[in-house]
Amino acid sequence: MSTVEGEDALLATARPLKARRRPLSAILLALATKYVIIATIVGLSLAATMHYVVTPQVVAQFEAIEAALKRLSPR
Repeated sequence: MSTVEGEDALLATARPLKARRRPLSAILLALATKYVIIATIVGLSLAATMHYVVTPQVVAQFEAIEAALKRLSPR
């Protein structure tokens, strides 16, 4: 009985362990979050630029090539 009481006394006097995050993991999480947000913004900007600026130019070039090929072919 005395050992059980002694263990209970040790458990009662022991300080509870704190569950804390390591500062490095918090910093890495913040950096990863920033990277994902910036990558998303840049990707959307690039997609919008491609859709509204580059795509019509490419389509116009292919239409010009098609018209030139139609003029050359003897149908």
